[in-house]
Parts: sequence; structure tokens; C-alpha cells
Amino acid sequence: MRVTHLITRLVIGGAQENTLATIRGLRQIPGVEVNLISGPTGGPEGSLENEARKIFAGAGDDFTIVPELVRPVHPLKDFLALRQLEKLLRAQKPDLVHTHSGKAGILGRLAAKLAGVPVIIHHIHGPSFGNFQGSIANLVFTAAEKYAARVTDHFFCSAGAMTKRYLAAGIGRPENYTRIFSGFNLEPFLQATNDLALRKKFGLDATHFVIGKVARIFKLKGHADLLTAFSKIALQIPHARLLFVGDGALRGEIQIQARALGLDDKVIFAGLVPPGEVARLVGIMDCLVHLSYREALSRALPQALAAGKPVIAYDFDGADEVCRENETGFVVRTGDTNAVADKLLLLARNPELRERLGRAGQKFVAENFSVEKMVADQYAVYQQLAAKRGLRA
Repeated sequence: MRVTHLITRLVIGGAQENTLATIRGLRQIPGVEVNLISGPTGGPEGSLENEARKIFAGAGDDFTIVPELVRPVHPLKDFLALRQLEKLLRAQKPDLVHTHSGKAGILGRLAAKLAGVPVIIHHIHGPSFGNFQGSIANLVFTAAEKYAARVTDHFFCSAGAMTKRYLAAGIGRPENYTRIFSGFNLEPFLQATNDLALRKKFGLDATHFVIGKVARIFKLKGHADLLTAFSKIALQIPHARLLFVGDGALRGEIQIQARALGLDDKVIFAGLVPPGEVARLVGIMDCLVHLSYREALSRALPQALAAGKPVIAYDFDGADEVCRENETGFVVRTGDTNAVADKLLLLARNPELRERLGRAGQKFVAENFSVEKMVADQYAVYQQLAAKRGLRA
């Protein structure tokens, strides 16, 4: 079976790490050939292009960057990207195309149809429409998704909430969707410890209550909300500290906000770290807070749970599928920073509660989020769809 994955860009992020993990796993299956096509990657969010090159180094499979495949809407570049993708797919002759992210999802599926690809799958890692953007943008993206759905054989969703959202918008039928949790390498997180030497590197000691957030510092990720919530408890829990892991275009704004709130000495910016280092940083946290306004299911949540850390999340799509109320953490109404502050106080003052929530979360994630399970579940669907088209799996 020949499979081509398409993604808009390879920044450091959950969808991108999911895609590379899937490709690694598929390449271990006898008889499966895998290609990857991506747009260019740049900016402060980091790049996984070198990781992709390592995967394909010395292999017969191919990794191609299409310069015209850019994230912003750009009619001329979008047209050129569509033609280039069609050309590449005609040359590769894949049995199946598996697209990821908004732009590559739309253009990649249309190009696959034009190139005569037998099976087309789109992976929904997060919604491309919703109340996080204006009505005109919503109309455009919803229409584009509906149009691309006409040539889509199946959808993978990182959370069941995505299935509900897309079906409610009139996109596809229930039988066209499969929920597949975004798997990751569990071992580093299962083995993560509260490394006091690492804490010391960031000016922390054993007495500090460390509130962590792992995400690109970008719009809709909720960094400003977490700072606001943190400011409400800073005086009551003087030993509390906020640790931001990641970088992005809004880092300067968040630093200015922290300074304005008088939290300069309590907020730590770890900056951009390689994905392989994230587990060690999660290990020194006492809890993780993810206040995203738009996301299917952030992998930061199951990663924290794998390390035995309780989580607090806004009620964005899919959050409650892993952040189970008073079982593995707490789900808070989006925008309610007072409620976030209350939950932080509760966790800061109750180490036994943190232990109980973390232990339950660790068990749940160990059973559901391995890369092996993710790849096996996806390949099983590949085989079913290939069989329907009369292809050899």
C-alpha cells in the first residue's frame, strides 16, 4: 500500500507530532510505503522538518516541501499549490492520501481527487470553524470543508467532539468518522520525576507549587487567561509559580502582561524546547492548565496525565474526554478565570487530591494513548477502505 500524508507546515505542535509518529509507525509495517508533503515551516514556533528528514533519510520514501503551500489564504499561491500537489500525487500514485490541518486538508483532498487517488482521508486535529473567529471566516471555512467533504472517503478525529461538530454542520455521515486519540511516546512521561536539579535551573525549589502550561504562545491558546487566573491566587499561595513551556508570536505581549500584573518574579518562560525534553519539564510541574479556546484535544493534557499530573482545562471541544471532572482534573467554562483560580487554589492546598487525580489520569492514558494503538487503529481503517476499492492492503 502506498500512502501519502499532507500537512500545511511542520511547526512544533500536536498535529505535526501526531503525523510524524504515524509515519514512523506505518513505515514499520511490511508492504507499506509512505510519502510526506508539507508546506514550508518558519517563525518562532519551531520546526520539525529536521525530524521528518531523519525519518526519511536513506529510505525509498519521499519527503517534499511545496513552497506555495502556506497557511494564510492566498489565492495565487493556493492555486499554484493545488496544481503542484496534483502533479506530485500523479507522480507518486498513492493508493491512499491522508491529509492534516486546514489548508493542506482542503487543497490536498482536492488535488488527490484530481490525481485519481482511490482513497482520501482527512484528519481533524482541531476545528476550522467555530465561535473563535468572525462570521465571514466561519462561512468561508465551513463552505470549504463541505466542498472538500464531497471527495473525502473518511475522517479521523482526535476527539469525539469533532465528529459532533462536523456532523452538526452537515459534513459527512456518522459512518464516515472514526475517533482515534493522538498517541505519543508514553514512556518518558510515565517515568517523569520531580527533578529538583531541573527545578533549580529555573529558580524553583521543592516547596514551590508549579503550575505548568505547554503550548505555542499564540492566539486562542489562553496564556493571557492563565496569567489573569494566576494573579488572583498569587498572594494567597505565595510559593506558587507559573511555568510556560513553548514560544510564539505573542510571547512579548504575555511578558508585558506579567510585568503589568506584578508577576515578573513568579512567571517563568522556558522557551522553545525539543519535543523530547517536554516530559522532563512536565515532571517538575504540580499540575497543568490548558485554557485553549480552539482545539480538538490538546496532547498536552494526556501527556500531563501520563506523568501523573492533574489537569485543568477550558471546555473546548474534546477536553472532557480526558480531563474528566474530579476524576483526572477539572473542566471550566471557557473564559471563567475566577473558576480557574478556584481550582488552582484547591489543587495547591490538597496534595492528596493531586495524587488521586494524577494516578487515575495516568492509568487512563496508558490504556488509550500509545503510538502503537494509534497506528494500528488508523491502519485498520486504511485496510477497510482499500478493500472497498478493491486494492491490496
